[in-house]
Amino acid sequence: MKNLTLTAAELPRHVAIIMDGNGTWAKKRGLPRNAGHRKGTQALLDIVTYSQKIGLKYLTVFAFSTENWSRPKEEVGYLMKLPIEFIDRYQDRFLKADIKFTAIGNIDGLPVELQAKISEFENKSRNNQGLNFIIAINYGGHEEITSAVKAIVASGESMITEQTIRDHLYTKDIPDVDLLIRTSGQMRISNFLLWQCAYSEFYFTKVLWPDFNEEEFNEALEEFKNRDRRFGGIK
Repeated sequence: MKNLTLTAAELPRHVAIIMDGNGTWAKKRGLPRNAGHRKGTQALLDIVTYSQKIGLKYLTVFAFSTENWSRPKEEVGYLMKLPIEFIDRYQDRFLKADIKFTAIGNIDGLPVELQAKISEFENKSRNNQGLNFIIAINYGGHEEITSAVKAIVASGESMITEQTIRDHLYTKDIPDVDLLIRTSGQMRISNFLLWQCAYSEFYFTKVLWPDFNEEEFNEALEEFKNRDRRFGGIK
């Protein structure tokens, strides 16, 4: 496996991943879609563990969008159970590794049991100083911005700036995304972190999420290192 050559200073501060391709992975093997989702959780564990190892500060993954509720009822039910199983199985490992966990999205719209698991994990890890591991669940970029605007209006704020909006986003305490990765060959961001990705570098790979590993992650990070980030200026 190709070793990562980036120094700590060259790493992106915040990496976001659209974990796409679980269903395709399963279909190629003649398996039900849920088998792909389960395999995808193993890939997620590996990437979270590796992110902590290399010193990444923020990792956000897109687990379930506001649009995903339109999927078949059985699949949606399974996707609501998977995070509960994931937290039950790996919470202690993440806590020992000093990983901080946060969930963003319309958390109140999730099943009560899942809400409780998320709250428990967030509370137990709130003082951890290692990787900030963020799951976007029941999340939509349009919904996030709309919710922020409603909150600002309700507060009676009259002087609205970019910072005012930032302060009302789900990610108000999280830096903007430096590198956005999407697996499975799709080249769109699907309503994910629209505000936060304004100046992100995008990296698209044909690798399906269940097959995304440390080597694939290293390739994305190396590509980021070679990008010329201008933020609208001239160099």
